[in-house]
Amino acid sequence: MAPHCDTMDGPVVSACKKALEKGNVYYVLPFVSKKAEDELIQGFNKTLKARRLGQDAAEVADLWFFETAVRLHREGEGAPYTGLKPAGLDWGPVVPKAEKDIEKGDPTETIEFLKSIVEEEVKKKFDKAMRLKDYDLSDVDAAREYTESMLHFVLSSHHLYKYVISGGEHL
Repeated sequence: MAPHCDTMDGPVVSACKKALEKGNVYYVLPFVSKKAEDELIQGFNKTLKARRLGQDAAEVADLWFFETAVRLHREGEGAPYTGLKPAGLDWGPVVPKAEKDIEKGDPTETIEFLKSIVEEEVKKKFDKAMRLKDYDLSDVDAAREYTESMLHFVLSSHHLYKYVISGGEHL
């Protein structure tokens, strides 16, 4: 799945559109690293000039600016730029909830949703390990199946914990 920030309706392109509409690069600067500021500002200024040349030039310039901003954003994350993705992609249930909660200023809906999903998925992994736990010691295939299931439960729990307490890097 493409990163949310790579889409035509994602937060980076939305900030670009607002910056162009208002003539103020500061709407999009927070999405790029300090190191990329100059390149983004230069691109913004070139885009504003090109927009004065007519509708076709404006469309081409805007798209180029969106691509530049998203590329610089992804570089700041240490992630590759793989092009802009179309608007309207299905991000599943959590992205719209989280965005709505940001607008409301209340994270309750996202928190409750995530708690239920985490509980359900961790319980499934645990239950599978428990079903496979009492294997015949001479059945190496069954032992391997249990070991894989048990490790999946333990390690996925660990990775989830580590990601949740991490410094906020996003994918």
